[in-house]
Parts: sequence; structure tokens; C-alpha cells
Amino acid sequence: MKNMKNLLLGSVVALTLGSAAFAADCDTAKVEAYAHPCMFGSQAQEVSTANSVYVTGGKILKSQQHIGVANKDRVYLDSWVSDMMSLLKTRSENCNFDEKMPVLRSELAVILSEGFNLKNTADANKYNDIPSNYWAKDWINGALNSGVMIGYPDESFRPDQPVTKAEVFATVAQLIDVPTDKSLVVPSFKNKELKYIPDWAIAPTKEVVNSRILEAVPNPDKVNNDEYLSKEQVAYLVGSLRQYLASGSVQGVGCLQNYTPTVINIKLADRLSARQSNIGDKFTAKTTKDVVINGVCYTAGSVVTGEVVEVSRPGVDNPGYIKVKFNQLKSGDSCVEFPTNLSQATADVTKNPNIVARLFGFPFSGAARVAGVAGRTAAAGADVVANGVEQFGDNVSDIFVDTLSLQPVAGVKNVGNAVVTVGKGIFNICKLAVSGTFGVVYELTDEVRYLLVPQYSNESSLNPGEELTILF
Repeated sequence: MKNMKNLLLGSVVALTLGSAAFAADCDTAKVEAYAHPCMFGSQAQEVSTANSVYVTGGKILKSQQHIGVANKDRVYLDSWVSDMMSLLKTRSENCNFDEKMPVLRSELAVILSEGFNLKNTADANKYNDIPSNYWAKDWINGALNSGVMIGYPDESFRPDQPVTKAEVFATVAQLIDVPTDKSLVVPSFKNKELKYIPDWAIAPTKEVVNSRILEAVPNPDKVNNDEYLSKEQVAYLVGSLRQYLASGSVQGVGCLQNYTPTVINIKLADRLSARQSNIGDKFTAKTTKDVVINGVCYTAGSVVTGEVVEVSRPGVDNPGYIKVKFNQLKSGDSCVEFPTNLSQATADVTKNPNIVARLFGFPFSGAARVAGVAGRTAAAGADVVANGVEQFGDNVSDIFVDTLSLQPVAGVKNVGNAVVTVGKGIFNICKLAVSGTFGVVYELTDEVRYLLVPQYSNESSLNPGEELTILF
């Protein structure tokens, strides 16, 4: 039984780490974590269903591939990086896809083309190693037609060749205009000199560093010391550039001279909170400004629908978080699936429910959370008793079987095992009693804190009337 629990826990952790920032896809298992009882890490419980994983008292490990809402540190949305990694994994012909491995030329073409709407079906294929049915052909055509990438003199594109970070910097630098000096001094990043930068790449590398888009790339030590950037790092680099172009802090040139990312401004109509929301909860919002998507104008007041796809309850040493997914944008008869490749989101207004609303809600949320802790504690206790009875019965059975099989030493050993089983059961029940009591007190204290000082939970909630600015 214990081995089965460990296997299930390992499965949950593997699923959590491998789901690309908990990608909120309908076919991907979703994770909902409850905080208590949680005084003792060994009390983690996991329940898996076809599309969900519920974790009680366990620790949820988050991937870097999430996008947080500015002013809302514990609210996450679908991210550009996650979207790109999912696209590459599902479309590429690489059976051993690993986002931490060096980016290939074909993958760089995909990331650039998707990032800046360069995808183009017009055939620009002059290269003998890009067959008509090649998986990335359209993206490569987009990069070639826009002049972002070129092939080699031997008429090859070499789509499966890794791209050095110097080549990535040179490619990105031709898309931006950032003042740099003309010296051949290799620039530094995070106060360390960048390695593997040849003389021909010093100037473009300086442009990238000075633009500050490199700040968003994870693993700065690897950025400094490795010869290659990973697929994930390049996606972060391009996603960061999209943000800087939208804010005007970096000027685009060439095919990006007139590039304008799409921005949607929405005002929420519902409250979403890591404290109270559940997976599958639906919410609505309305746009506050006109926006054009796929040539269709969605006027201010268009309806946005979405859902909660992931929740981690606040608890001891766990501030909790909530992840939401926007599904559709609708205006009259026009309806479009909400873009998934979000690059940035900011909360322009932060509000809290007023004291009257909190006061009326307090008895219900407080009672529900206390009941939840008590119920999960009782369920955990029943699990301990059931497992203990099963193991104790096996021990007693082994005592008779071994003794009557003329194996007295083994029989005596199983007597000891039976005593240990009973002792462990009593100890675990005591632990649960202490932890459950602690959990009830903690939940009541947290409810009172929210009633009096709700701003402490604002970073893990979205409130009615708050306006979000979303870039994609």
C-alpha cells in the first residue's frame, strides 16, 4: 500500500512538472491542491481521475513556464512559452523532444514566425533539405520570406542543426534598433562576461543585452556559460521581445517595423480566489476597449468567458495560487477562441470586496473550510486504520503460517511486526488528530485575517471590477 502511495505521488509530481506550467488544456490532467492537514509531510493524499489530480497536504512543484499577472504574484495565466513548447512537441518529428536541449534551426523559425506573425505559406523553398511535407515548412517560409533567416551557400537550410547563442543573438538583433558602442569588448550579462561570443557576434550580442530582453530568460548562468540556448530560453527571449515592442521600450526594424502585438483590456465580473475557487469554475469579463482579431473588430463590451484550471489552497508555508484560462471572446454573432499564447498580463486596478460583503460571506466560507479540514482529517484517519488493519491481519496470518510451518524464528519476527504495526497506527492517528486540530485553528485564523485585512490574499485573487491588460 505504501509503495502504491509513493508511486501515485511520483506520478503526480511527474505530471505537475511535465505539463508545461500546468498547461490548461481540456485533455490535460488538472491539479487542485488543498492545504490541510499539512503539519506533517507524510500525510499527503492524492486522488487521480481521468482529467484531474486532487492533492491534500502535498507540495505542488511549479514549472517556470507560467505567466504571472503584475500586481497579482499568485495568479497565473496561459503563457507564450508554454504554448510554444507544446506546439514544438506536438508538431515536430523529434520523438525525444526536450525543451532544455539546444534550439534547432527549424524550431527557431517556428518560434520567430509564431512570435511575430511571420507564418507564410508562400513557397520560399530554395533548399534541398526541406521537403514539401516537412513539418516546419510554413514557418520556415515565413522566416525566409521576411528575411529573418537565410540558408547556406550549398543550398541547404539545415533544419535539424542546433543554433548557437551567438547566432540567436545575431538573428534577434537584426529585428531591433538598440544603440550600442562599436568596441570589440564582449558584453556582460548579470555581471559576468558572456562566453562563446566570437568577434562577428559581439555587436549584435550587445544590442540584445542592452535591450534588456535577455533579463526574462531563465537560468542566467547557463546563458553566460553555455554555447547554446535551449528551446525554452529562446521562447522566453522572443516572448520578452514581444512585450518590449508592445510597450515601446524597444523599436523594431525590418519586418518588425510595423509589428504591433494585440492587446485586450478586460474588466472582470466575477471573483476568483485561491482560497475559495474550484477547478472548473466559470467566469465572465467584458472588454473595455475595441480590439481587432483575425480581421474582426470586437467592440468594447464584448464578452470574455473563462474558467479556473488549477488551484492550490493557501496554507502553512504555502501562499497558494490560482490559474485561469480565457476561452472565448464574443460580440454579437462573432465569436473567436481566445488566443493561448499570452505574453504579458497586468492588473491595472486592485480591489477587495467591502467589509459588508466579507462579513456576510465569512460564516459560510469559514464553516466550509473547517468542514473540509475535518472531513479530510477523518478520511485520512480512516485510511490509516484501514491500512493498519490490513497489515496487522497479514502479520497475524504470517505468525500462524510460519510457526505451523516449523519456522519459529520467522513467527516471532512477525509478532514483532504486528506490534510495530499497531504502534505505527496509534502514532499516525495521534499525528492526524494534532494536525487536524491545527488545521481547523489555522483555517479559522485565516478567515478572520481575510475579514479584517483582505489585501493579504489579494495577490492570489482576481476581483470584480479589476481591469486586466493582456498582451498576446
